[in-house]
Amino acid sequence: MSGHSKWATIKRKKGALDAARGQMFTKIIKEISVAAKLGGSDPEGNPRLKAAVLKAKAANMPKDNIERAIKKGAGELAGVEYFEMTYEAYGPNGVGLIIETLTDNKNRTAADIRYILNKYGGSLGTTGSVSYLFKKKGVLEFDAQKYSEDQILDIALEAGAEDVKTEDGIITVTTAPEDFERVFTTINNKNIQQEMAEVTLIPDNWVKLEGENLQKAQNLIEKLEENDDVQNVYHNLDLPEEEEE
Repeated sequence: MSGHSKWATIKRKKGALDAARGQMFTKIIKEISVAAKLGGSDPEGNPRLKAAVLKAKAANMPKDNIERAIKKGAGELAGVEYFEMTYEAYGPNGVGLIIETLTDNKNRTAADIRYILNKYGGSLGTTGSVSYLFKKKGVLEFDAQKYSEDQILDIALEAGAEDVKTEDGIITVTTAPEDFERVFTTINNKNIQQEMAEVTLIPDNWVKLEGENLQKAQNLIEKLEENDDVQNVYHNLDLPEEEEE
């Protein structure tokens, strides 16, 4: 299960490199709006919307922002129409990339993704060429300085979690996608506050790079994440421990 801890390392590194908190909120709002448009405004009957709302709550997004995004998606308020596009690509030295986008202009986004890939040593792959390297999982993180692993372990496993691990001051709970909501709600009901919670893609194996090759791959990932239309960049780049700080 070490991959889950490595994923946590990547997410903390990614968090430090992400643009401002406002950009993160913007991306979550897009996801909420699209989910509401596709499956309706009731989270109880719309699993995708429920997952997006859970992610928003985990990020401490104000309730008014969430409700407004749902209403826009459901057509109750004027809003922009977004389209989903997913790209499978390779970074330098075979790093696998899955790039999820939500955009109001498909041509612009496609051109932007190709430009970034070409400029920073990446290339587009064919459908299925990269996605098989990843598995979908629910992941929740907790501050090990606030809570003990034992405190979370029994609650998480009883609720259906697959794994609980502690590494580098972070307690990571991993679930099957279909069990994510139950585990999230059960732990929250015990007044245990997560640092992060989302359904994501975790790679089966990691690509280890060093020196200039590592820097090139990181630069590509960072540039993709900075694009306003990019919702998520999943990758299997093995970040070394010294990159934590």
